[in-house]
Amino acid sequence: MPYKCTKLHIPRDKDRRIKLTDDERVEIKELYGKVSQRKLAKRFEVSRRLIQFIGDPSKKARDIELRKLRGGSRVYYDREKHNLAMKDHRRYKQKLYLKGDLNVA
Repeated sequence: MPYKCTKLHIPRDKDRRIKLTDDERVEIKELYGKVSQRKLAKRFEVSRRLIQFIGDPSKKARDIELRKLRGGSRVYYDREKHNLAMKDHRRYKQKLYLKGDLNVA
């Protein structure tokens, strides 16, 4: 069965790509500097680097600038792994669409 070709909006609560809710991000900003980054990462089940970027947005901006100087994200790009992940994501979206959980945008 072919995939729906129009843009489908996945509701935030069903989107598996989102690691943290907005409330969790606010909580991390409040605790940043008071609790260690490793403890926050373990508590929210994300990487320490994500905690660092949320707590100090200037570090994220600097990382993006340095990444551009290196030539972008292609250094870490694994085509086969990406293709499998995209295929899995499309199947997940198709299941949601068939259940009626998606809004067509």
